[in-house]
Amino acid sequence: MARELGIKIARVPTLSSYPVAEYAVTMMLTLNRKTHKAYSRVRNGNFSLEGLQGFDMNGKVVGIIGTGKAGSLTARILRGFGCQILAYDALENQAFRDLGGRYTSLEELLSSSHIVSLHAPLLPATRHMINRETIAKMKEGVMLINTSRGALIDTRAMVEGLESGHIGAVGIDVYEGEEELFHTDLSGLVLRDELFKQLMSFPNVLITGHQSSMTDSALESVAQTTLMSLRQFRNQQPLRHEIILG
Repeated sequence: MARELGIKIARVPTLSSYPVAEYAVTMMLTLNRKTHKAYSRVRNGNFSLEGLQGFDMNGKVVGIIGTGKAGSLTARILRGFGCQILAYDALENQAFRDLGGRYTSLEELLSSSHIVSLHAPLLPATRHMINRETIAKMKEGVMLINTSRGALIDTRAMVEGLESGHIGAVGIDVYEGEEELFHTDLSGLVLRDELFKQLMSFPNVLITGHQSSMTDSALESVAQTTLMSLRQFRNQQPLRHEIILG
């Protein structure tokens, strides 16, 4: 219809990868040191340390699935904690190698990593790449982080992994059914997504509503790119980020 009406469509090609990488590491630290639980306890006058024990990040093996810019930046941050970094990607990134990371098979990454962080794009080949079979290959008590695309994970398989205790903690900023949930205030309604309700019932699961890229600089970049497209259209110039309709 846009083509028939002569309407041009432009996009914002990419948000900054720095906020996403920082957010992925934030989720790891929050789940590990349980700062979200400590915050709630202290506000209620509970200063008990029971159940708040974490682990040293130093020396832990973190598996990065997808070493584009966000994945490589996540690895760079984690190197500062003294983590050992493994990666799996069909396209290897020299920037990741320069950090001292090592590419390996998916099987070795899953079996060796204390933390698995997803940064792969959603493609037919990556849809539900985290499933019953791949979860079974992970370390007992693994922490799983996803700030990329919700459908990389088979949610039902993840719930089963949490129920069995094989998965020790989950941090997700994306969810495969998020279109019906995220970016909307549903606080006065009954949620009908049974899998999502199951996920929220676990004390070792941290869910946020796709906010990893929501920083002042990232939003400013979106605004500037959008305004640039409008100026180019007004001045009858080629749109730098135009979507060419077939």
